[in-house]
Amino acid sequence: MSYQSSLWTRTLCAFAIALSLPSAALAADEFAVSATQMQALGVQLQRLDKPASIPGMAYPARVVLPPSQEYVVSAPLAGVVDQLLIGQNEAVKPGQPLLRLSSPELGEQQLKLMEAASRNRLAQRNLQREKQLAAEGIVPERRAQDAETAATEERARLRQAEAALRLAGLDAGAISRVAAGGAMQDALVIRARAGGIVTDLGVKPGQRVQQSDPLARVADTRKLWLDIQLPVERQSKVTARGGQVTVVGRDVVAVTTSLGATVSDSQTLVLRAEVTRGAALLRPGEFVQAQVAFAAGGEGWPVPVAAVVRQGDKAYVFVRTDKGFVATPVDVLDSAGQALRVKGALRPGQEIAVTSVIGLKAAWLGKGGSN
Repeated sequence: MSYQSSLWTRTLCAFAIALSLPSAALAADEFAVSATQMQALGVQLQRLDKPASIPGMAYPARVVLPPSQEYVVSAPLAGVVDQLLIGQNEAVKPGQPLLRLSSPELGEQQLKLMEAASRNRLAQRNLQREKQLAAEGIVPERRAQDAETAATEERARLRQAEAALRLAGLDAGAISRVAAGGAMQDALVIRARAGGIVTDLGVKPGQRVQQSDPLARVADTRKLWLDIQLPVERQSKVTARGGQVTVVGRDVVAVTTSLGATVSDSQTLVLRAEVTRGAALLRPGEFVQAQVAFAAGGEGWPVPVAAVVRQGDKAYVFVRTDKGFVATPVDVLDSAGQALRVKGALRPGQEIAVTSVIGLKAAWLGKGGSN
């Protein structure tokens, strides 16, 4: 049997129910329907739990990596990429070696450190000697003061040479060994400043690079944003800060943080949301469907679209009673897909009809219980 034939049969059944109603007076919008008649009509019920929101509308959104979650690894010195120690899209930990860089400048800076350390040791010994001679009255106090000034300057040059190598990426142990006159390193190991995913590896072994050239990009994808394209006419329907967002088809939850101030050529605003759960299921740059909950507009009951009927300019739901159903007027607060949020004289625990409401409406109107 076709859907139209079934619907027509149920409507005729509803009119038959209306004609068979007892003549005893019922409430103005209440009409009797037995369990047998409900089964014949195919009526199904849904119990009301408590007022709540509905999921809201779905809009296109782009997964964005916050600027604070990505950093660029640059060449601290000019040189040649000697060896790559990681691959693209590989996860790295803080301090993990990324690549080896051979650089003549590294040797020059280590030599400067050795010379500065040697001069500093000489200046410190000379200061101690001049202080002792001045204390014995052999030399004037001025010589001790000059020696102290010279020692301070050499100590500052030593710190500058150490800082230059720290910026180049040499660790504290290697710097101490070079300053003490130990063997110098012929290559520099570039390490990750923080953990994340290597999203871009822009160099190859043997490639020559200049100072500050980008070598790799590392992104921490544990924190992501959703940039939702919200039609400008819908901005009053959402909460710009603290509203709930879910991603269609994935176990991802986000919370809105801001609403853009400018409108694009396509008449949309950017509603930004921060992902609070399920970031591992997303990838920066991909497009998804984000379901944005409606802004709070007072308490409302979530019901299926099929549960609401209209008569004239009013909306009704059919609430189950001991005798049958009562047509209860409601106000539709908002809608999304196959869900509505309504407000009316409803209570937790009541049951409403969610299928075959056309047949119930026919029975209701056939009784003459509506204006």
